[in-house]
Amino acid sequence: MIFKVLLGSFALALGASSALATPLLIGTYTGKESKGIYLYHFDDRSGRIDARPVQVMTADNPSWLVLSPDHRLLYAVDENGEGGRDPVGRASAFRMEPTSGRMTFINRVSTLGAEPTHASLSKDGRYLFVANYAVSPDPGGTLSVLPVGKGGALGPVTQVKTFRASMVNPERQASPHIHSVVSSPDGRFVFVQDLGGDRVYAYRYNPEHRETPLSALRDAPFTELPKGSGPRHLIFSPDGRHAYLTLEMSGQVAVLDHAEGRLTLRQLVALAPDGFSGKVSAAGLHFSPDGRFLAVTNRGTDNQLLSFRISPEDGTLHLADRRSVEGKEPREFAFSPDGRFVLIANQRSHAINVFRRDPASGTVKEQVQSLSIDQASDIKFLTR
Repeated sequence: MIFKVLLGSFALALGASSALATPLLIGTYTGKESKGIYLYHFDDRSGRIDARPVQVMTADNPSWLVLSPDHRLLYAVDENGEGGRDPVGRASAFRMEPTSGRMTFINRVSTLGAEPTHASLSKDGRYLFVANYAVSPDPGGTLSVLPVGKGGALGPVTQVKTFRASMVNPERQASPHIHSVVSSPDGRFVFVQDLGGDRVYAYRYNPEHRETPLSALRDAPFTELPKGSGPRHLIFSPDGRHAYLTLEMSGQVAVLDHAEGRLTLRQLVALAPDGFSGKVSAAGLHFSPDGRFLAVTNRGTDNQLLSFRISPEDGTLHLADRRSVEGKEPREFAFSPDGRFVLIANQRSHAINVFRRDPASGTVKEQVQSLSIDQASDIKFLTR
């Protein structure tokens, strides 16, 4: 009888522990110690990541991860290029157990481009859009469209889009560098951010055209950004009325109004404090889980996470908090599902730093943990 009671207590404790553990995926660059994609458990109560990974999926430079809405499929860009162990840019597909996050390899295909650095799924899940950054000016950055087949397997590239460099910065803008590609919330439009061209290109999504689902908007094919600013990552407000864009080279975040595929610049916000004269490099940006704040990382000399309060009237940004990431090169970050913690991938100091956060004020508090992981580049939670 005592044994049964103890066994029951153990089972209850195990169940409670399991309920508090959220699967966490981490993408990396694999030039040194890292092996690929890491699956960890994150404790929702303490804010700590388990010391050892649950699973490691071997891959070359899986720097950006894409989850299907039902968490049954995972896609990764293999950011390969000239001079690397694998000189061919690729995209990989994995089947996932949606509760545990455990991965099974499906297939891997060429993206017909170099250094693919970002990808996203069309809203209907029929295509994977891949941003080929391409460090080398020949052939330069491109957008590739890959069909998603039965069971989640990726098919060969069916459409490629090329672009034009601005040439404003002779070192970084001698050719196009496509840094991200995202759909509008309704899925009708696709936007492509070209760091090398200082433009955001807009396309209409036409899934009925199976081989060429993207077509440029005739009356507004692109939005010009400030010269030499270097557009990087873009996200939309849930209602689609506003978009937020990091400008990597100028160290700014742009607020844009959106209507029917057209983007109009409303506000430019500098990430560095007044009087700052060091290197700036805007990177990742995400909404807080409650949608009240936008957080942005600034790299370079000033490695910080900034939190902005979003005006419900016009979507403009107002600084709420500025916090050191206590590391180098905060490439990406993620909020815990309840917003009480923020996890930051410091690529150059080889760690995921976890900080406590006040969801009400948007303020980032003390560091909870620093998990050593080589060249971490992306973080994705598997929320329930």
